[in-house]
Amino acid sequence: MTLVTLKDVLQPALQGGYAVGGLVTLGWEDMRAFVAAAEAENCAVILQAGPGCRAHTPLPVLGKMFRYLAEQASVPVVAHLDHGYTYDECSEALDAGFTSLMFDGSRKSLKDNIKETLQVAEIAHKAGISCEGEIGFVGYAGGENSAGTDPAEAAIFAAETGIDAMAISVGNVHLQQDKEGGLDEARIAAIQAVTPVPLVIHGGSGVPVDQRRRLAKTTNICKFNIGTELRMAFGAAMREAVNADPDRFDRVAILKETHDPVMAAARTVLRNLKG
Repeated sequence: MTLVTLKDVLQPALQGGYAVGGLVTLGWEDMRAFVAAAEAENCAVILQAGPGCRAHTPLPVLGKMFRYLAEQASVPVVAHLDHGYTYDECSEALDAGFTSLMFDGSRKSLKDNIKETLQVAEIAHKAGISCEGEIGFVGYAGGENSAGTDPAEAAIFAAETGIDAMAISVGNVHLQQDKEGGLDEARIAAIQAVTPVPLVIHGGSGVPVDQRRRLAKTTNICKFNIGTELRMAFGAAMREAVNADPDRFDRVAILKETHDPVMAAARTVLRNLKG
């Protein structure tokens, strides 16, 4: 069994100068391909259940799926709740067997974010699992704008919550389909200078690959969340499988053809974070 916590994989990454992929799952097909990719690359992987995934599949089911895959895997696998917005949701994920809880209070005041993140961190640590918090709102492509992380607030937030990883807003955006953006490296350096907590980049699909690779080696960014990039690979593979024969109707046969392309895309992501 290679089910591990977020801290178990991020602390070695912090010391070793690399990052771990937080791969955003939507269902059995992609999460299975992500673990296969991690085994092929001989590296850890963080399976993430975000709000969209949880709206489709209940947390208790997701917990069993993640744990089953981890138990069969030859590499470390983290079962991670991504963007938990309430204490109750995080508590449910803990009960469902997740080994890492991310509480997102980034839209709240600093005081309220600290208070609520601390509550989640306390139940996580009491259960022997990890907690990720977020300071500085990360926006969405074509939607809400980001609010960059203030380094001074980040230092206070990390110290007072005791979190194991801290998501920051440094030019990253969720759901970005191109890689024309880039991260604010001066702001990253300023944050890193005031806290030793491993840093997390949400919206990693929009970050140029060369920058991902370099920052994984040279900064305290130990986790890049990648979702859109892999969903695009899945969608392209499924579209090709469906369009190849308009008479096909067996979804298992169709979905089977997404495995290899999604695994290949995930391997590329993971390889570029290993350094």
